[in-house]
Amino acid sequence: MTRYFSTEAIMDLDSFYRRNLINCLSGYKSLNLIGTKNEKGVTNVAPFSQVFHIGAAPPLLGILFRPHTVKRDTLENILASKCFTLNHVTPSFYQKAHWTAANWEGSEFEGTGLMEEYKKGFDAPYVQGSPVQLGCTLVETQTLKVNQTVLLIGSIDHVYVEEKGLRKDGSLDLNVLDTVTVTGLDEYHIGEKLGRLTFPKPQEKPVEF
Repeated sequence: MTRYFSTEAIMDLDSFYRRNLINCLSGYKSLNLIGTKNEKGVTNVAPFSQVFHIGAAPPLLGILFRPHTVKRDTLENILASKCFTLNHVTPSFYQKAHWTAANWEGSEFEGTGLMEEYKKGFDAPYVQGSPVQLGCTLVETQTLKVNQTVLLIGSIDHVYVEEKGLRKDGSLDLNVLDTVTVTGLDEYHIGEKLGRLTFPKPQEKPVEF
């Protein structure tokens, strides 16, 4: 049996139910902890699932932020400092990663027990123990007219990857790296590889390699 929701039905739903439903519709999403520092030197770390590839040459990524109608520490820190880190999450600290979303008074690193890490003079903190760490700088922001969501584009300036998960062709084996993914706002998963297929061509069925 399939349940159907029209636009009108969605808008009539209880707000909590609607938020959970809509947040799950896009399926599995990447999970990153974004590390920043404010102008007073107080560090911040928060979980984000709206991070996506923009381009490879130059290397760019995008992050979506909810409307900037209230205080958004991560966004405001990036706008001020022009730099941030992205850090993959593993099963060993996914609960702490989730906990960083609480409304902490000081640094989420101190509150949750996650450890800061600094490399090559980059000002924003990395998350110690993350198998994939990116040091990024702000390129531009755009406020989307449709709902005031903020699109932030960053350049990828520093990449740290655990050797065990880096393939010879440059791709990453996220299963080996134990990268955690997320659905909705609070359910976490470990990916299971089905297969890796050859480049698709007409009249040539893809095969595993």
